[in-house]
Amino acid sequence: MASKKNVSLPENAHRELAPGEEYQPILSPQEKYAEATPYSVGMGVLMVILFSAAAAYLGLKVGQVFEAAIPIAIIAVGLTGALGIKQGLSQNVIIQSIGGCSGAVVAGAIFTLPAIYILGVEVNFWQMALSSLLGGVLGILFLIPFRKYFVKEMHGKYPFPEATATTQVLVSGESGGSSAKTLITAGLIGGLYDFIVASVGLWSETLTSRVVSWGAMVADKAKLVVKLNTGAAVLGLGYIIGLKYALIICCGSFLVWFFIIPLIGYVLPEAQAAGLSPENIFSTYARPIGIGGIATAGIIGIIKSFGVIKSALGLAVSEFKGGKAAVQKGARTDEDMPMKSVVYGIVIALVLIFAFFAFGGIVNNVWQALVGLLIVAVIAFLFTTVAANAIAIVGSNPVSGMTLMTLIIASVVLIAAGLKGNSGMVAALVIGGVVCTALSVAGSFITDLKIGYWLGSTPKVQEGWKFLGVAVSSVTVCGVMLILNKTYGFVGDNALVAPQANAMAALIGPLMSGGGAPWLLYGIGAVLALILNWLGIPALAFALGMFIPLDLNLPLLIGGAISWYVSTRSKDAAVNSARQEKGTLIASGFIAGGALMGVVSAILRFTGVDIFLADWNAQWGEAVAIIPFVLLIIYMVRASMKKESGK
Repeated sequence: MASKKNVSLPENAHRELAPGEEYQPILSPQEKYAEATPYSVGMGVLMVILFSAAAAYLGLKVGQVFEAAIPIAIIAVGLTGALGIKQGLSQNVIIQSIGGCSGAVVAGAIFTLPAIYILGVEVNFWQMALSSLLGGVLGILFLIPFRKYFVKEMHGKYPFPEATATTQVLVSGESGGSSAKTLITAGLIGGLYDFIVASVGLWSETLTSRVVSWGAMVADKAKLVVKLNTGAAVLGLGYIIGLKYALIICCGSFLVWFFIIPLIGYVLPEAQAAGLSPENIFSTYARPIGIGGIATAGIIGIIKSFGVIKSALGLAVSEFKGGKAAVQKGARTDEDMPMKSVVYGIVIALVLIFAFFAFGGIVNNVWQALVGLLIVAVIAFLFTTVAANAIAIVGSNPVSGMTLMTLIIASVVLIAAGLKGNSGMVAALVIGGVVCTALSVAGSFITDLKIGYWLGSTPKVQEGWKFLGVAVSSVTVCGVMLILNKTYGFVGDNALVAPQANAMAALIGPLMSGGGAPWLLYGIGAVLALILNWLGIPALAFALGMFIPLDLNLPLLIGGAISWYVSTRSKDAAVNSARQEKGTLIASGFIAGGALMGVVSAILRFTGVDIFLADWNAQWGEAVAIIPFVLLIIYMVRASMKKESGK
């Protein structure tokens, strides 16, 4: 068993390995540890129930979806330590992995399924639950063959920001000492900072160029605006992502906000006549370009990863031909579920999805069910690697953009198959729900697997118990959704906000009534992705920058610049590495503190506890915001470069 003191990730955890170099996790691959125990599984199920209900409730009621992985990791560390559980680190990974299903399934469900109610069509509990369950199962199964590629072969090439933060929480809880102190201090500072922003309003969460009169005039006339999120968590995310990817992401944002939006505002007379703001132009015209770019970049990635796909398929074929003899027994930390089980699982899942569509009241006939199955299988498989790539690069899954694309494709194909009107809308949204959940779960799961890789968990244990988490979360989320619809409803006065589902409903209604989609804008994004790929620029990172708002991308660049600065000031490589690692702890603390305070802020909003200084914020919030943000940057730089005593 690993020591409870001085536990830390190896020096090569976040860098590319030299030829012949092997990564050795904290938990030795040659030893066996308690992983899936009654305690860890039971606690994981409890976490997934609690956080699925909370995330669905708050996400639909106040329009705020929070990520549960880090809060669950913090709770797991605290409970395991308080109860004196032996081999806590290996069990905490399972608790976090099972519990983390909550955020993924919630995102998949509330992005699409409430739109059915918004459009005035009724569905029953099991139709919703099966949509989430089957999508989640498919997402897990599609991702397993790619685990080695993403978490092992690409080691050090992707930053995995969310996995990094969660891993630091788990490791610091196990080790104590200076690492835990650094993480806790940064968590308190970042959490308090973000709580003041979100719940108190002492300064604004977003700083814009409109804070000065000439900036407001430029935004109104030239449609040019600069926006910066001042949150600690986003700054920490940028540090972990690093300067390279942060710069590429921001270049996508710069193209959209500093060229495309002003150009559209100038070229389209209706944009000026209607007085559209830069934000309106972004959501109406520019963001679809980003969606087209993400979709095309994903397809390019699939083509480039053909060797990986071929290898995974080859492994499956070799197992079928050679049986158990074809399977080479490797280290515990490299054992996946048998490929034969994965293939059988995918076939069974697809058969069940077909049966669900054909006999579950989703479509009208077997032909339409086959069409729906084909849409789910192709899009979910293609975009699974896109979701995993996005999580690995920026820590944010563009699942809403990919779901919008899925809904458009599904609607067009279903209309061609003779399915229109209310039944067509239900079918498209349920298909979209299956795909959305598959992609959301796949993106979340690659984070879990990377955490397990860094720490030394057994992949097949994580993979096997992930299905339980998805099943429990699917039932919980859809039960909460049904209750909320009966209690509040999704339309009318005092209805639930459900912003993502409203956007899906606004899209699907016109399509099923004979309307169109912005194909030209998608096409522009596709061409841009092809050009970027030709120039050797990572197209997915660039397209993510086009899709994600500017105010969330600029702090990534600042965080990445801080990471570069603290890791290059010394002529001693060991000093630079130590500073980089300490900065990673601080950034992880910011993310963890921000995640916890995000939950607290959402609960306060829902329960009606209002401590927000609205008048102060409206008058002085933006003007004041730059001061604490600069102080936060100074703290991050100085604390990262400060030598520990005895060094």
